[in-house]
Amino acid sequence: MLSAACRWALVQILLLSSAPAALKQIHLVERSDVAGYRYERILAKAHFAIDPALPVNRIIRDLDYAPRNSQGLVEFSADLFVLKPRNPAEGNGTLLFEVSNRGNKGLLSMFNFARATRDPRSAEDFGDGYLFKQGYTLVWLGWQADVPEEAHALRLFAPVATNLGKPIRGLVRAQWIVDSKTYVHNLGDRNHIPYPVADPNDPSLELTVQDHRGAPKRTIPRNQWQLARLEPARAVPDAGKVYLPSGFEPGKIYELVYTAEDPTVVGLGPAAIRDLISFLKYERNGTVLLGEQANHLKRALGFGTSQSGRFLRTFLYFGFNKDEKGRKVFDGVWAHVAGAGRGSFNHRFAQPSRDGHPYMNTLYPTDIFPFSDTAQTDPETGLTDGLLRRAEEDQVAPKIFYTNGSYEYWGRSASLIHTTLDGQADFPLRKETRIYLLSGTQHGPGVFPPQRSVTQHLTNPNDYRFVMRALLAAMNAWLKEGKEPPPSAYPRIDRSELVPLARVQFPKLPGVVVPKYPQLAYRVDYGEEFRTKGLVTKEPPLVGKPFPTLFPQVDADGNEKAGVRLPEIQVPLATYAGWNLRAPEIGAPEEIYSMIGSFFPFAKNKAERQKRGDPRPSIAERYPSREAYLAKIRQAAAGLVRSGYVLETDVPLLEQRAARMWDALAK
Repeated sequence: MLSAACRWALVQILLLSSAPAALKQIHLVERSDVAGYRYERILAKAHFAIDPALPVNRIIRDLDYAPRNSQGLVEFSADLFVLKPRNPAEGNGTLLFEVSNRGNKGLLSMFNFARATRDPRSAEDFGDGYLFKQGYTLVWLGWQADVPEEAHALRLFAPVATNLGKPIRGLVRAQWIVDSKTYVHNLGDRNHIPYPVADPNDPSLELTVQDHRGAPKRTIPRNQWQLARLEPARAVPDAGKVYLPSGFEPGKIYELVYTAEDPTVVGLGPAAIRDLISFLKYERNGTVLLGEQANHLKRALGFGTSQSGRFLRTFLYFGFNKDEKGRKVFDGVWAHVAGAGRGSFNHRFAQPSRDGHPYMNTLYPTDIFPFSDTAQTDPETGLTDGLLRRAEEDQVAPKIFYTNGSYEYWGRSASLIHTTLDGQADFPLRKETRIYLLSGTQHGPGVFPPQRSVTQHLTNPNDYRFVMRALLAAMNAWLKEGKEPPPSAYPRIDRSELVPLARVQFPKLPGVVVPKYPQLAYRVDYGEEFRTKGLVTKEPPLVGKPFPTLFPQVDADGNEKAGVRLPEIQVPLATYAGWNLRAPEIGAPEEIYSMIGSFFPFAKNKAERQKRGDPRPSIAERYPSREAYLAKIRQAAAGLVRSGYVLETDVPLLEQRAARMWDALAK
């Protein structure tokens, strides 16, 4: 057996001699066995060099301004992580690629019920091994350059654009809302690496504050804040942070628009993914990285959650699903909880971490036209466009799953992916697209028992990962065998399942108010050259009319009528909502708290229900016993298995979960 050092040298030498045009080298960092499974881990760094003159690369914004090597190529690199079967005969032929969410790895948590970690090594990190038992080859690649420099975070190492060596400058907008009084805040999103202010002494710098959305912006006098960070007993100048001695108040919206310089060529992130997947699918020298496994990879599925799902929608929109030789990159794409969004993944001074929620990261280029796969014409602007316009022209459009939770209809404008732009009718789906609403869910899988800290109501405990596992099997069968997946399941206008906000018939529960301010997608103007060149010249942007956003209708209990309804929704002990409100102590209590849903348990019995003034029948009024309740749970689960939305092997887990909830809520 070769030593680690020898294997590293072999990988490097062979890739240098036989790599395709875009992927030049793979430097192996670690190769080791996965404990308990016939799999191995590979940690590496991939090195790329692409030709700006190739027509397929013209979609990368600012590529002409990137530095070039002696061959006229643009070089960059990215972190690479692979989990693959040691024996290729045990693989299922599918490359399952996860677009990393802010440098993280989520596949094992989502599909293996594992704990979340950036460095999976122990048994807990691999969960029940579902993905391994099915034989997937799992791949991750860093694509985001502003990810914090933290251990095991996947990053892209991309060049800065310059104008013949001179700095390029442009507008950047930083916006933040805090949940507790804070004195220093990063200009980047969350803890991400920001674009520093080019001139900290610029007299035009203006820090503003709003009490809430729609309130007038007030300017905080320049002598009351600094571009600085706090070190013990003193403020130290820092062009990437804002220090406010009086403190940033919870629930208020702070914003600084400034001039930055040295924009990263962020569009190299999707290019890196394109070229890696193409290499692993099509190039014989993929065997250098994956051994004989590479010859067994017949198809590629791209999966992304939230930011990463929006990334995949953007990836398709710009045309990255065609490689340098005109071949299809991803055979299947699964954008999970992406709503109607795209994102800041291919324009100058883009901040990839910025998203868009009702009260977080507002008015960034996220929920922007077009929203649907096939083309629609905006009646207000006259623009005609579709998400898959380029992919269909190039004949590389993939099979697609869109899965959204209830939150995405309230916080991510999800209805726009399947309605006409006037909000009056359902928009037809293409034959190779499926849309699934995971009914009664928040943004991420819920946990039981629910919690409450920064929200007014208990958090939503619905764990939708059971549906995700079944849908993964369905997608793989669709790609491999052409077997049709379960039919789309989402709220429709023609069935009165999707309605305007005023028509949502949520029950009148004591102390509960339905949100008044859900997320809306607006017609937003970032400047004349934003659509054509990716140049933002208006910050804040000019805001036009909103697109009509609709919401899932609910039954008498407040649970959604449409979508994939897990047993705990079909046989409820509570009401599950996709929204929750900010707690008064963190400010803005009328606003939705981003990504968190609500949980409203039923009363245990009639007397308790009447005392509360709760219109929903109590648990005792619905189910004569624990056994009767669990029988209904099993019946609901069996129906989901028949429809393909749940795996038969997961039914016992669903029953165990239901029993636990009964014991906590009914006794």
